[in-house]
Amino acid sequence: MSIDFHSQENKYTYATRTANHGWARAMEGAVDPRGKRVVDVGCGGGIYSQAWDDLGAQSVVGIDFSEQMVAAAREKARARAKLSFQVGTAQATGLAANAADIVFERALIHHLQDYDECCAEAYRLLAPGGTLLIQDRTPEDVRIPGSPTHIRGYFFDCFPRLSAVEAGRRPTDAKVRDALRQAGFQSLESVTLWETRRVYTHFENLAQDLASRTGRSILHELSDEELQTLIAHIGERTGRAEPVEEQDRWTLWIARK
Repeated sequence: MSIDFHSQENKYTYATRTANHGWARAMEGAVDPRGKRVVDVGCGGGIYSQAWDDLGAQSVVGIDFSEQMVAAAREKARARAKLSFQVGTAQATGLAANAADIVFERALIHHLQDYDECCAEAYRLLAPGGTLLIQDRTPEDVRIPGSPTHIRGYFFDCFPRLSAVEAGRRPTDAKVRDALRQAGFQSLESVTLWETRRVYTHFENLAQDLASRTGRSILHELSDEELQTLIAHIGERTGRAEPVEEQDRWTLWIARK
């Protein structure tokens, strides 16, 4: 069963991590965030909205279609005066045109059937000279084998049917580029990056995170029993070595208006 982003049970599933400093360096390599207006589309629980605030953004507006996620983001960022959150979609954020210098969309487009409206909305939001950053995994990114650092690769090793789920939803470079050009973006580039998702002091901490499916929509395709099988499989393959530095490979598309 796919994840229900609107369920209160999943309210905090995308709100409990902190963005890694390696991610911050990658973003600063693509754009200077200092003093910029950032719109974080598909913000979930606001993890990366807070990260943009830490990078010196003038303001950050987080947009998500889930009222539960928006409520969690507001709760987690209540002490941050430059952050605000509201319900909206990737195709219709509800914000004014030219409202942003940077539009950021992380782990968003693989949940969409079509990227054209999403990219058109991002183009509308951006002021002239603004930058759209799309961070997601391509089919090539998810086919990387599992290892003690690339834990996600073991998901498909243990349950090959999950590969079909990923193949059906992950964006190809060509499809993303086509949508960006259709929207009017002229300057396009893409880079790959490895982002440390989290460092777990003990294997049991990773096991608990997997068991709760925290921030991993793909694991909602597994039953509770299958999930326990997967955790045991990962323990065997990694030798339960500690600490665990979990990394994921991503593709970052950089488009300028």
